[in-house]
Amino acid sequence: MAGSEVAAGRVVDGPTPKHAQLREILRRTIERELPPGSPIPSERELAQRYGVSRLTVRSAIGKLVEEGLLTRARGKGTFTATRRMDLQLYLSSFTNDMRRRGLVPTTKVLGLAAEVPPAPTANALGLAPGSSAYRLTRLRCADGVPLALERGWYHPGPLPGLLDQDLTQSLYELLARHYDLRFDHGRQIVWAEAADRETARLLGIRAGDPLLVFRRISTTAGDPVEDITSWYRGDRYQVTMDLDPTLPAEHGGMP
Repeated sequence: MAGSEVAAGRVVDGPTPKHAQLREILRRTIERELPPGSPIPSERELAQRYGVSRLTVRSAIGKLVEEGLLTRARGKGTFTATRRMDLQLYLSSFTNDMRRRGLVPTTKVLGLAAEVPPAPTANALGLAPGSSAYRLTRLRCADGVPLALERGWYHPGPLPGLLDQDLTQSLYELLARHYDLRFDHGRQIVWAEAADRETARLLGIRAGDPLLVFRRISTTAGDPVEDITSWYRGDRYQVTMDLDPTLPAEHGGMP
């Protein structure tokens, strides 16, 4: 039986496809022997070890990447995946969240400008047509690993001179300290999409890899100040929600 051969670490001829047998062998090895971040042997080594073609190896590895057990690093190889972090759906600072997890957060500012935002953002921030807002693009990292790309728009009214501040630090801490502004409410929508080439390059993943995308409108005292969209690596994050059978109150969608 193929199951007993898999348990013994062998790939054999039979009704179970060889790529499926190899996938289960690798799965057992990953779960029992390899800590997160460990490299796995090359396709050539695995093909020789198990007497299968490299196409079979590629198929088995590809499925484990899809399942989140393995991750590919461009130019470096394939590694056992780091356990996904829970991404709670509440107003939270990335910097504080990473510190709470025992990680060192860093931020790289990729772009900042005062520009006329697209109509959906102007509406979300309550701006008059043709009015400018602050556009801020940042790459968020933890222990040197890129985790998220943020593209945010900010209402300039309560934040004069924002673009002259040090935006490599926690933005929420900066707003509280320098502007005495704290967000007290947010509306957020979540969806999944495949990474385009530019986002993949910035996050150190492959084009087409899965992303979790969040768009949030944050307010203070009922006034919208922030419209931010964040792209999180799907191999590093999962969303956790507490559910109950109570029907939510009806409300309108996000602008």
